[in-house]
Amino acid sequence: MASSHLFLTTCLLILGVISSQTFAEGVVSKLKLDSHILQDSIIKEVNENPKAGWKAARNPQFSNYTVGQFKHLLGVKPTPKGLLLGVPVKTHDKSLKLPKSFDARSAWPQCSTISRILDQGHCGSCWAFGAVEALSDRFCIHFGMNLSLSVNDLLACCGFLCGDGCDGGYPISAWRYFVHHGVVTEECDPYFDSTGCSHPGCEPAYPTPKCVRKCVKKNQLWRNSKHYSISAYRINSDPEDIMAEIYKNGPVEVSFTVYEDFAHYKSGVYKHITGDVMGGHAVKLIGWGTSDDGEDYWILANQWNRSWGADGYFKIKRGSNECGIEEDVVAGLPSSKNLVKEITSADMFEDASA
Repeated sequence: MASSHLFLTTCLLILGVISSQTFAEGVVSKLKLDSHILQDSIIKEVNENPKAGWKAARNPQFSNYTVGQFKHLLGVKPTPKGLLLGVPVKTHDKSLKLPKSFDARSAWPQCSTISRILDQGHCGSCWAFGAVEALSDRFCIHFGMNLSLSVNDLLACCGFLCGDGCDGGYPISAWRYFVHHGVVTEECDPYFDSTGCSHPGCEPAYPTPKCVRKCVKKNQLWRNSKHYSISAYRINSDPEDIMAEIYKNGPVEVSFTVYEDFAHYKSGVYKHITGDVMGGHAVKLIGWGTSDDGEDYWILANQWNRSWGADGYFKIKRGSNECGIEEDVVAGLPSSKNLVKEITSADMFEDASA
């Protein structure tokens, strides 16, 4: 009897310890999410590290952000293996002579979209921004068309096939959407959050906008505004293949793992120094080079406004798959489909959602 009582008491004590540990972990997690993403201790640790290679600062873009709000911006979900079935992996001829440094902004100065820095607001739509920006650039590079394509179309209308809209998505599915459904111009369907995250109503995060399939200007037809890609592919993770793809075809979309210290990036060649994993992020890769210290880097355009980083851009270490930057590179080639379409007077009175 005494032994049974002792056994029961021991079990209750163990359960009590487990439950208190679980509760403590929950409290710590909640405290972490509610704490500010910008930390002086992180800035100090990075800036006092002689081997960091980059400088940290308090980026105004995130001055009032909590860890939880920052994490919501990182909208790249882990890609299910099924989505990658049948997706070609592109390689390039290694005999191609590549320059030691390359910047798409100067290589194609006539293409204004390449140097645009956008703002995803408070929506986890990075997966859509990286794709739409790269395809816009490629329409200019391949067809001489300076046009801005609609993030909103992709974000709102791709649905579950692309993921969960403002709660994250799959970059390769964005490029597949371009092949099968096309994407309208930004003029037809502008981004739902026109003022970023500086206005009331921004907290909590915005929900995914509804798919309307009608241009905001009544004299424009949705279907006539569609621009397509003829392909959706991954690029082999060898840096030489990634460089050749950019050099020949234009900017690409890349995904990588973001840590706490990345929110503090100001200049230099980023590599992870300190802080926990925050999530997956997608951006546009536009070039490469080598620093004065001999460190190879990639040049990337973020979509967190120009108040973040180096006027909206950042560099990250090249050649060692830093934060997974070289293992998930996707793109596609623009299609000439629908580029020349006559609109008859009868068309003007059609249902724009057709």
